[in-house]
Amino acid sequence: MRMKKIAILGSTGSIGTQTLEIVRANPDLQVVALAAGSSVEKLEAQIREFRPRMACMWSGEAAADLRARVADLDVKVLAGMEGLLEIAAFPESQVLVTAIVGMIGIRPTIAAIEAGKDIALANKETLVCAGHIIMPLAERCGVAILPVDSEHSAIFQSLNGEVADRSGRRAGLYEKAGIEKILLTASGGPFRGRSKKQLQNIRAEDALKHPNWSMGHKVTIDSSTLVNKGLEVMEARWLFGVGLDRIQVVIHPQSIIHSAVQYVDGAIIAQMGVPDMKLPIQYALFYPERRPMAGRRVDLFELGQLTFERPDTDTFPGLALAYRAAEAGGSMPTVYNAANEEAVELFLREKLPYLGIAELIGEAMERHRVIEDPTVSQILETEQETREYAARWKRL
Repeated sequence: MRMKKIAILGSTGSIGTQTLEIVRANPDLQVVALAAGSSVEKLEAQIREFRPRMACMWSGEAAADLRARVADLDVKVLAGMEGLLEIAAFPESQVLVTAIVGMIGIRPTIAAIEAGKDIALANKETLVCAGHIIMPLAERCGVAILPVDSEHSAIFQSLNGEVADRSGRRAGLYEKAGIEKILLTASGGPFRGRSKKQLQNIRAEDALKHPNWSMGHKVTIDSSTLVNKGLEVMEARWLFGVGLDRIQVVIHPQSIIHSAVQYVDGAIIAQMGVPDMKLPIQYALFYPERRPMAGRRVDLFELGQLTFERPDTDTFPGLALAYRAAEAGGSMPTVYNAANEEAVELFLREKLPYLGIAELIGEAMERHRVIEDPTVSQILETEQETREYAARWKRL
């Protein structure tokens, strides 16, 4: 049995902990490095269980705390961006799982690609804001970008055998030959079918009740506003090399069809399954091999029917704004993403009304002058400027 060695950025979050569940079930997976934001106790427990060679906390203070806690173990504890970059390029790992949240995922992903690591991609910002840098770099370095998002994994699986080569490399996989349309599904979130008037007094606890998926707070709020789907449209554009006019969002409340590809002959190939993030994570880690996985299965007789709707972009303008940001290109997707992150944080702290999230995003986009081909430094500067603007924006 050949051992596959992986490093995980964001190991204490939802994707990170589910990745470790897969490691527990597959003895030929070995964790060699872990990184977390602020959850020192959780990362300590993970280190004691999985015995990585390296670990990283975002702050120096948290790293010092962790270092003292695991002084009895042979593990190098790092801190901050420098620590993330060292883990990303760690020679012992073959795959980097980028489950870290936010713009801080961009530089480590670049470092890992340059070091020849395949990327199990769960960090949206990497492609939303820097897809024009990441995808050409991955092609030059012969590195596979393997999507972990449920929807992008479904598209990836639906392409397999059509335009994919079995090595998982970009050559051939992301060409648009034969693709007429990508059908990107969305559950519609907890407020599907409601009017703007009904959303005026929505509170955080209401928006965090997703009907199908168990996710972190930020992603759950984004799902409710359809901003998450907008970010996925931007990701799909880069991952699969298709124009925005070929990406159609379809509301599918049951979350059984995770996305599909329509081909030029009219055939639609879809990936179906129960809503469980472990499936796309495992598929990315072992591609092109499929492994057995415990859990529920779709029972078509019990399911009975699948339904589909057009997205309501009047009530949920976040999706339409995403298409506008993607069409503008350059630095505009960074503005969209950063304004949303700040708006969601304000909403969770009860400093901004629910409908104010999309309003803030729209106004931040209106005031921005696009940088056509931004460098990583310009992307990060644009993010900071947008966050500063959002922090000054009108609140409750």
